[in-house]
Amino acid sequence: MTGTLYLVPNTLDFGVGGEGTQASLTDVLPDRAIRIAARLPCWVAENAKTTRAFLKRVDALVPLAQPLQSLQIAELPRPNKGGKPGAPVPPLDALLAPALAGQDMGLISEAGLPAIADPGAALVQAAHRLGVKVVPLSGPSSLLLALAASGMNGQSFAFVGYLPVDAAERGARIRELESLSRRLGQTQICIETPYRNEALLGALLGTLAGQTRLSVSCGLTLPQEWTRSDSVARWKAAPSTMPKDVPAVFSLLG
Repeated sequence: MTGTLYLVPNTLDFGVGGEGTQASLTDVLPDRAIRIAARLPCWVAENAKTTRAFLKRVDALVPLAQPLQSLQIAELPRPNKGGKPGAPVPPLDALLAPALAGQDMGLISEAGLPAIADPGAALVQAAHRLGVKVVPLSGPSSLLLALAASGMNGQSFAFVGYLPVDAAERGARIRELESLSRRLGQTQICIETPYRNEALLGALLGTLAGQTRLSVSCGLTLPQEWTRSDSVARWKAAPSTMPKDVPAVFSLLG
């Protein structure tokens, strides 16, 4: 008998500091997810430090089954920068050793749902190959929340990750996505490191056609969250200021 790999949702306030800026755990995560997280003895995470911080928040609501210091938290290998989908991933079987020995485990992302726009997908794939039961737990996904709030096509959409940092390459990629969106009627969704939010918004407004729709969702689930969805022409007529320390999701529909 193997253990179960639980995909444990996280909050969307990773990296957001300051009083009154973080969401209440019970406002974002279902009770079942919090209760299961409190009893798991083994974890796989992007970052052990932020996982301990998450478990401290859980412990304040549901006492952990064992002391935080005694929990086993292994970190996922960091993917190479610029890695492309479909590229070879390192073997992750060793990280699943506790589950193969019969213990339940948790997989957690830095923010949101594990394995969605997240390197944890490779661990889930390994779990299926090794016969470890995988159970996803309900929780927030910034991509789907942003899509729902945008009013754009939710029947056909694509998440394209980060756009190039180089201005010329980024502009070419934006034009490519706009053309694809217009041809397929498909919403294109991307993200950026928060300190580059303003630069990406400027590039989108400077490249997209005036009639193309652009939506920005900022700080989803946080007290200061907002979404604006409008034509590029109207964005230019009434500009919005982007914060440099709050995550945002950008969506366009040609």
